[in-house]
Amino acid sequence: MNNDLTQFSEITRNYKKIASELPASVQLVAVSKTHPASIIQHIYDQGQKVFGENKVQELVEKQALLPKDIHWHLIGHLQKNKVKYIAPFIDTIQSVDSEKLLEEIDRQAEKNNRKIKVLLQLKIAEEETKFGLEIHEAKEIFSNYLNGKFPNIEVTGLMGMATFTEDKDQVKKEFTYLKQIFDKLSLQRKLETLSMGMSDDYPVAIECGANSVRVGSAIFGHRNYNL
Repeated sequence: MNNDLTQFSEITRNYKKIASELPASVQLVAVSKTHPASIIQHIYDQGQKVFGENKVQELVEKQALLPKDIHWHLIGHLQKNKVKYIAPFIDTIQSVDSEKLLEEIDRQAEKNNRKIKVLLQLKIAEEETKFGLEIHEAKEIFSNYLNGKFPNIEVTGLMGMATFTEDKDQVKKEFTYLKQIFDKLSLQRKLETLSMGMSDDYPVAIECGANSVRVGSAIFGHRNYNL
């Protein structure tokens, strides 16, 4: 029990520090993947309402246990056949990396008689491992959206992940590039959300124009993958 209390107070300290340092214009998405509902409830009680999860099954399980006014963001790679499980309640899907996925989200949103917000995930990192759309694909999807192709979806912005490197200049270059694309697309229709930056690089992301950051380990500590 003492361990739990120590963990809770440490997480509270981390959360309050980060929340107080963020500019008012920047949304904090608390990345709670692999952490139990009790810890999410604790951070919720401190005033945090936006949480990010990577895996559909974990998200569905937690959503059933936690307050219904939480804004859940899916930030991990999403398979088309799993959209139906989160469509009834998801606030934002940050990881749209194909037009086929967008079509399925649109279909499931219609079935649930609601609009689902999405971010187009762009490939900005030099690493091969990152999912995401090429720039030309994102432009084409956005153009189709503006022409009314996905009526049950709201494309509210872009998301990107920088290369995992100590080289701050490299990270800055990638974030700046995404901000330029964000600004260009915004000329066609104003986008609201530029989601870039995680625990290691969110200050650089904010410097480069991010107004939404995805912070996990800097709040919750290192994740327990055995949960």
